[in-house]
Amino acid sequence: MAAFLIKRLLWLAVTLWIVFTITFFLMRSVPGGPFDAERRPPPDIERNLKRRFNFDKPIGVQYLMELGKVVRGDLGVSYKKADFTVNQVVAQGFPVSASLGIFALTFAVVLGTFAGVISAVRRYSVWDFGLMSAATLGIAVPNFVLASLAIILLVFDIQLFPAAGWGSLRQMVLPALCLGAPFAGYIARLTRTGMMEVLSRDYIRTAYAKGLSERKVVIRHALRGAILPVVSYLGPATAGILTGSLVVEKIFLLPGMGTHFVEAALQRDYTLAMGMVLVYTLLLFTMNTLVDLSYAVIDPRVKME
Repeated sequence: MAAFLIKRLLWLAVTLWIVFTITFFLMRSVPGGPFDAERRPPPDIERNLKRRFNFDKPIGVQYLMELGKVVRGDLGVSYKKADFTVNQVVAQGFPVSASLGIFALTFAVVLGTFAGVISAVRRYSVWDFGLMSAATLGIAVPNFVLASLAIILLVFDIQLFPAAGWGSLRQMVLPALCLGAPFAGYIARLTRTGMMEVLSRDYIRTAYAKGLSERKVVIRHALRGAILPVVSYLGPATAGILTGSLVVEKIFLLPGMGTHFVEAALQRDYTLAMGMVLVYTLLLFTMNTLVDLSYAVIDPRVKME
């Protein structure tokens, strides 16, 4: 276990360095810069700004200076948000994005697993057809389309939820449902496939032969073996929820990291965009490592190497 974690930490350092390098040169290669605007500052002020943020130095020197700051944990100062460091912006936006992601993932896992189990147990029935049709629809409809339809129906027509904002449970429910719906569809299909395979095995027939109820057989014996594909999917699902939250946060005007990331990219705020990319990379790597560790907990036959 310790060797596995050490190896993962080394890969994390390499991955962050590669992501930093690619992001740094990609941002510098895009036309425009953080000080380009419709109303440009006077040349003297622009020259002083570039000197303050080291834009007057060669690109290689800028790269090494920025890399040194990141290694020390300093993501720099935002070019567009006066008096705010990138660390402060991340600290403000992370709780919002984390709460949204946790709610969306919880909704996707609970609803998807429940629908998959019902479909597998009641295979080829009306329940199976209806739930799998809903899962396919959830996968096919992009979350920004779903969010737009949900706002029209549940905000303007029924007036059940507020249209935007953050701070209460009612403001959190609708963005989380729209963000988690496609992943609930994938999890439902994976759970159904896994359950149908497990339910045909000998030890399940033995459990039925011993007189156990269907609920005990499904929950105690079948679900544990059928859930492994879902656990494997949680890593990509987390990645999808993090990247999908950029659009959902913008639609519902949530002050999360996704909103800051979109604004940073549009305004060429190099340091803020770089900070967001590195934080997202760190989160994805951490979630994938946790998913790998969970294999050994769920299935003792899996060994960490």
